[in-house]
Amino acid sequence: MPRSLSVATVRSGFSTVVGRLSAVIAARSSVDLRALAAFRIGLGTLLIADLLRRSRSLTAFYTDAGVLPRRALFADYSGVYSLHALSGEPWAVASLFAVAGAVALALAVGYRTRLATVVSWLLLLSLQVRNPMVLNAGDALLAMLLFWGAFLPLGARWSVDAIRRAGNENPGDDVEDEQSSETGPSAGGPREAAVATAASLGVLLQMLVMYVTNGVHKLEGDLWMGGEAVAYVMQADQFTYLLGDHVAAFPALLRAATYVWVALLFASPLLIVLTGFPRAAVASLFVGTHLGMAVTMRIDLFPVISVVGFVPFYQTPVWDAAERAVDRFGPTAAIDRWRERLESAGRTVASLAASLPRPTQKDRLGGLADGVRAGAERGRPLFSAVIPALFVALIVLSSAQSVGYGEVPDPGEEVLEAVEMDQHWQMFAPEPVRTTRWFAAPGVLENGSERDVLHDGAVSMDRPPDVDATYPSSRWRKYLSNVYSGDNENHRSYLAHYLCAEWNRTHATDVETVTVYQLYERTDPHNGSVVAANEFELIEYDCSGEFVQNE
Repeated sequence: MPRSLSVATVRSGFSTVVGRLSAVIAARSSVDLRALAAFRIGLGTLLIADLLRRSRSLTAFYTDAGVLPRRALFADYSGVYSLHALSGEPWAVASLFAVAGAVALALAVGYRTRLATVVSWLLLLSLQVRNPMVLNAGDALLAMLLFWGAFLPLGARWSVDAIRRAGNENPGDDVEDEQSSETGPSAGGPREAAVATAASLGVLLQMLVMYVTNGVHKLEGDLWMGGEAVAYVMQADQFTYLLGDHVAAFPALLRAATYVWVALLFASPLLIVLTGFPRAAVASLFVGTHLGMAVTMRIDLFPVISVVGFVPFYQTPVWDAAERAVDRFGPTAAIDRWRERLESAGRTVASLAASLPRPTQKDRLGGLADGVRAGAERGRPLFSAVIPALFVALIVLSSAQSVGYGEVPDPGEEVLEAVEMDQHWQMFAPEPVRTTRWFAAPGVLENGSERDVLHDGAVSMDRPPDVDATYPSSRWRKYLSNVYSGDNENHRSYLAHYLCAEWNRTHATDVETVTVYQLYERTDPHNGSVVAANEFELIEYDCSGEFVQNE
């Protein structure tokens, strides 16, 4: 008779299997602390750049004098929770922009990093909720990357926090301990190089699900599978600029670009399957394509946000090799000087913090602060492990649901909606943009003359020489595109009302009526011939009438 297996043998075999599986998962979810530091700097810089770009249309998009006053926002969108909607005055919104910029700067330099990350995320969500009509995929991705950053030790390296921690005798009293939220042998303590947690896996999967779901959506489009998609995008003049205005003359290059991009989308699982230098090679291919987008298409910050999102994919061997290369070939003297300056600044901040008056034990209301701290310590595993693991499952389910391969339970849907993390990634899918679109808004003035009140110029319905230049920014293009959408009829009135008020505020002769048109032209990318052209009247608006005028 065969000898039965002992309980100890079964337990040992099971432990071996679990150990090997854990090692495999840890190797693929590992993120280098230097990568997290670069990721943090990138996020902070992106937030500042985003605020600066939005500030150019601060009044138009985020105040009561703009295209979506709060009375319209609250009427059209249920459950709006936004600090930016507490006041409709430009000075109040500008103040929130300034606060968000200061917090983003703290994030970039790594000062009170976790707090700065969470506050930046909340302020970004508040800003996005204030006007959903101007949002794009880059906005969603930036918010999601910040969310995952809140669970990661972004300030462990290259930060003011790290310098303060190194120079403080009792870090638990004075310095936010970026490592304290990571537990386990793979957590990456102060002497380790990387972290491997549910949160590090989450930030990697966040990028992966975006490409996989977008690739599945593109499968439904004939132009992507046929190699013609990029050629059609490049003849949509409202998107192209810089090199994009010239590459249409190279159809073979555009066809190759289409196939390469589709192939990368379906090769994106290699970003998780591979590790080390092979993973870095695949990530670099994606980075290169996004940089190509950045110099050919005006799609706001999306390409740069995507590049920053790939930084965590460069693992420890890559960073070690980069450090060796810098030590051997780089400007080490300059780097040493900058390191000394940063360390000096960190010591200055630490000394200033230490010089502040601190309450004694008697002043702490009978140990209330100690109790709060103890409660926070007990809740740390929930924050650092359970919540990220939950959201890893939710984003995978949400991405599967978006392409028809799964379903998120109703409670999960509510959670994802609350934090704006629904996984919908249909950029240029299933079919790409195939038409050039522009807008005109002829207005009849009090003296009987006619002017385009949108562009403050003569009225012309002809295609402009450079359609992209007719939009003040990519956000204005996104906004006007959404206004054209059939389910946004109220916003056509809001736009016309804004055009009337803005013209009358800035011109001596008032405008009496405004008619907003969306015009388009479709060309054959193979020979440049026009195959379709038309105009569509969005609204005719009486500037002296009621706020909303729907026909």
